[in-house]
Amino acid sequence: MRIKLKKDKQKELIFKAKTDLTWRQLADKIDINENYLKNELFKEKRTLCDKKYILLCKISKTNFDEYIIQRLDNNWGKSKGGLKSKKITKEIKDIKEDANLAEVTGIILGDGHVCEYKKGNKIRCYMIRIAGNNETDKDYIEKYIPRLFYKVFNDRGYSHFSKISNTSYFTIYGKNFVNFIKFKGINSGNKKVNNQGIPKWIKENRFYLSKCIRGLIDTDGSIHYISKNNKNIRISYTSYIPNLLNDVRNGLIELDLNPSKIIKNNQIFLSSKKDVNKYINEIGFSNQKNLNRLKILRNRMPP
Repeated sequence: MRIKLKKDKQKELIFKAKTDLTWRQLADKIDINENYLKNELFKEKRTLCDKKYILLCKISKTNFDEYIIQRLDNNWGKSKGGLKSKKITKEIKDIKEDANLAEVTGIILGDGHVCEYKKGNKIRCYMIRIAGNNETDKDYIEKYIPRLFYKVFNDRGYSHFSKISNTSYFTIYGKNFVNFIKFKGINSGNKKVNNQGIPKWIKENRFYLSKCIRGLIDTDGSIHYISKNNKNIRISYTSYIPNLLNDVRNGLIELDLNPSKIIKNNQIFLSSKKDVNKYINEIGFSNQKNLNRLKILRNRMPP
């Protein structure tokens, strides 16, 4: 059973229950994922199940029954991609392999994380999250990525900012989204432990490969001068995942570029003017940080 309260009352109930508690402490008390509590329930994107509602009333020592406007069966949202079989399951449209999905894959492989949060033997939360620096990646996280993910998944997700780490996040929740991404070749959990690489369906298509590499370099790449004394522009890519680093290097070669050998087991470069210009013109950047950096570097180059 789901409990639907009057507007802003669910937020008020959670806020009262949180008094003298951190988000983590409250989440543990009601046995729920902290991020889901903060960003889905507190923002009233989802309704409370009856058990969580009762626990919150007990913790806050209040009774919000007078604000209940509807009690909904657990299957009420099935036709709308809402609740299904006692769990929140978002329906997703048919998703085809295309350039947008390839770029999304690159972004996830770069600064993303596919999570199946477990409590005991049960999976309690499914999410895909992208993280970025709040200063340099803010536009990318809050504007570009949500638009791109919406094109692929037809779900807007949400962006939020952590003051503690000065990090911006984009998060999309849903079992179907996670299962789909896993089916397309990205495992959940730690990418380094998994020794994750670029999925086969992308490596077999040059156009998809270029889009995936764009996503990877937009997140884990950089653009800079070769040195203080050499004002030629260089594009670098860094990864501590052996398979991924090798796949990116081989992918650049497949796209007729000439990356360096792997340096220090974690980095490759495009250094020649020909390769840098070819990358910029044929693959390009979607992260405004890199576009701004490119403009600054070019303006400082000697005539």
